[in-house]
Amino acid sequence: MGKPTGFLEYQRVESNNRSVADRTRDYLEFHQELSLETTRQQAARCMDCGVSFCHAATMVEGESIGCPLANVIPEINDLVYRGIYTAAYQRLRMTHPFPEFTSRVCPALCEGSCTLGEHEMPVTIKEIERFLDGYAVDNELLVAKTSARRSGKKVAVVGSGPAGLACAYELNQLGEEVTVFERADRAGGLLMYGIPNMKLDKTIVQRRIDIMQQEGVHFEFNAEVGVNVPLSRLQSEFDAIVLCGGATKPRNISVPGSDLSGVVPAVDYLSDATRQLIHDQGEYSAKFDAQGKHVVVIGGGDTGTDCVATAIRQGAASVVQLEIMPEAALQRQPGNPWPLWPRVKKTDYGQLEALEIFGGDPREYLTTVEEITGDDSGKVCAVNTVRVDWQKIDNRMTPVPVTGSEQTRPADLVLVAMGFIGPEPTLLDTLGLDADARGNIQTIASSYQTSRSTVFSAGDMRRGQSLVVWAIMEGRDAAQQVHTFLVG
Repeated sequence: MGKPTGFLEYQRVESNNRSVADRTRDYLEFHQELSLETTRQQAARCMDCGVSFCHAATMVEGESIGCPLANVIPEINDLVYRGIYTAAYQRLRMTHPFPEFTSRVCPALCEGSCTLGEHEMPVTIKEIERFLDGYAVDNELLVAKTSARRSGKKVAVVGSGPAGLACAYELNQLGEEVTVFERADRAGGLLMYGIPNMKLDKTIVQRRIDIMQQEGVHFEFNAEVGVNVPLSRLQSEFDAIVLCGGATKPRNISVPGSDLSGVVPAVDYLSDATRQLIHDQGEYSAKFDAQGKHVVVIGGGDTGTDCVATAIRQGAASVVQLEIMPEAALQRQPGNPWPLWPRVKKTDYGQLEALEIFGGDPREYLTTVEEITGDDSGKVCAVNTVRVDWQKIDNRMTPVPVTGSEQTRPADLVLVAMGFIGPEPTLLDTLGLDADARGNIQTIASSYQTSRSTVFSAGDMRRGQSLVVWAIMEGRDAAQQVHTFLVG
C-alpha cells in the first residue's frame, strides 16, 4: 500500500459534472474527470484492509459482494497512487476486457463493499477506473491485440451486447475464429441503443468494436438468427454457438389503456432517441419525441432515470416518474449491513436535472397506475394513479390502494420502465432449448452449456435482467468454458 495514512488524510472527492443548464442542451457526456493529483489522492485512500471485499466477486443470499470481475482493486489503486499508470491499466485489463464501459455505467458494486465504506465514504474506485481508461487512450495503450495461436475452431456468438462482446473478445484471444451475429444495424446491444449517449458516448462503443474487428472478430449486422439467418447455417459452419441475446422481452403494464398510442416501452424510446442522434435525418425517421409533452415514466431504476433525462433534452413540458416502492432510507438499515450493496436513496443525474429545471424531484413513491386514458383519436391523454400501502397478505407484501388518493395526471407520452421478464422466445424455440422457471435459457449447473452440448449461453439471456458488469463477467467466463469444450 502506497500511503498507509491516506484514508485518514484525504476525504472522498467526486468530480463535478457539467452544469445542468449546459448539459441538457446536448447529448454529450456530462461527467468531468478529476485532476491527476486529486485522482492520486483518491487512490491513496485505499486501505491495507487485509481481506479486500471490493473484489470478492461472490454472492451472499442473492446479493452481490464486490466486483463480479474480481478486479484486483487494491493493487490497481496502489499503482495509481505511485504514478505507475501503465502498469495499473495493464493490471486492470488482466481481469477486465472493457473498463471503458463499466467506468461509465456500472453502479460500482466494488464501492458498496469497500472496507473504508463501512464507516466512511468508500474509495472512488469507479472514478479511478475511468481515469485509467482515459490514460490508456491518451497514451495509445488501447490498441488491437491479436492472438498468435489459432485452434482451428469456429464459434458463433449471437448478440453483441456486453455479454456477447466479452465472450467474442475472450474467445478470439484464446484462438477461436469468432463471428458475432447482431440483428441491429451496428454492434453494442444496450451499450449502443439502450444507454443514452450522455452516459456512454457511442463513439466509445464503436471504438471498441473497431478494435475487435482489427483483432480478427467478424461481425454480421442486420442478422437475426431464426429469422433471416437460418439455424442450419450456424450448425453447419460453427463448432459451437454462444447465445448472448439478452433479456429483451419488456414487462408490460396490465391496465386499461395500455395499448393506446403514446404508451411506449422505455427501451424503445431510448433506442429511438439514440438512433436520431447517430443517424442522418435521411437515414432514420424518428418515432417518438417528448418536445412540449407531459411525460409520465412508470418505474424507477437506471432505465427510468435515463427516460427522465432524455425527455428533458427533447424539451418535455413536464416529467413525472412513478415508483410503486417506498422511498429508500438515506443510510443503511439494520437488515442491509456492509459489505452488501447499500440499498439507500440515490438521486441520479436525471432527477437532479428535473429538480433544477422543473423545481422538484420527479419521483412520486408508493404510486401506481390504475388506468391510462386516451382521446377520440386513440392517443394517450392522461393517466389515473392511486397511492398504495404495502401490507402483508397471506405472508406476502402486497400493494393495497389507498382510498381517496386517486389522481388524474395529464400525459401525452407514457414510458414504461418496469424492467424485463426474460429473453424473447425465438431462439429458444428455434433451437429447442430448455428454459428455467423464469423463462431464461437453462444451463448445466456450474456451466454455461445448455441442453444441447454445442450450444452455450451467457448474460441476461441466462441469468435474467442484470447489470452490465455481470454480463461482461458471464461472457468472459463462458468463453473459457467454450474453449475448454472445443480444445480441452
